[in-house]
Amino acid sequence: MCRHLAYLGPPVPLSRWLCDPPHSLVHQSWAPREMRGTGTINADGFGVGWFPDPAGEPVRYRRECPIWTDTDLPGLAAHTAAEAALAAVRSASPGMPVVATASAPFAGDGWLFSLNGRVAGWPGSVAGLAARLPVAELLTLAAPVDSAGVWALLRHRLRDGAAPADAVAGTVAAVAAAAPGSRLNLLLTDGHQIVATTAGHSLSTWCDGRSVLVSSEPLDDHPAWRALPDGVLVVATPTGVDLAPLPERSLPERKADES
Repeated sequence: MCRHLAYLGPPVPLSRWLCDPPHSLVHQSWAPREMRGTGTINADGFGVGWFPDPAGEPVRYRRECPIWTDTDLPGLAAHTAAEAALAAVRSASPGMPVVATASAPFAGDGWLFSLNGRVAGWPGSVAGLAARLPVAELLTLAAPVDSAGVWALLRHRLRDGAAPADAVAGTVAAVAAAAPGSRLNLLLTDGHQIVATTAGHSLSTWCDGRSVLVSSEPLDDHPAWRALPDGVLVVATPTGVDLAPLPERSLPERKADES
């Protein structure tokens, strides 16, 4: 599948977690430790988004190439500092296009979003859910991929006024009910909080009371990293991480050989 992370805290260069740690996101793209389901590397594009102004819209840098082949990224990451950011490396599901617009983060209305997972039976399985969206939202999907579809469903709930945690939990429950067996690790931030789920893939947190990281895998061996159990809703700020259970129906069935 994919690897993703989000950061909130004092301004730091993007390279602090994108490139520099021994198990940075770049390293995870070709040597992940905790991939589950299909895929062994994440070579089908990448993206990073950050908030130059905490009260403004985020900026994104996305490419369809493997992250380790982008010679411009190390310099960009070393000289761009941010208080809030979200980044992802992509392993495309079979049959889905490898284009920059299919890479997370997806953006809109002051949010950045990523999906680590897949929607089982896409697109037919969620056609009923998609039919409830305004036609304009369907016609403006960033790419014909399941992650963009999940973002459209989530964004619609946010636009209807749902609290971020409720919107994320509700989206996961609806997609899981429509498409059983889906893997739905969602990651959402507005630059002030991070909302995430564990539903079929790994996720860890690191928090020191001033900054927080939510990541598919720990970036190093520091003992502050906390591996989260499957089936939780995560709400994180720089001062702490709160967990709540997801509905049982949101979880995919696990196979005995998956780790």
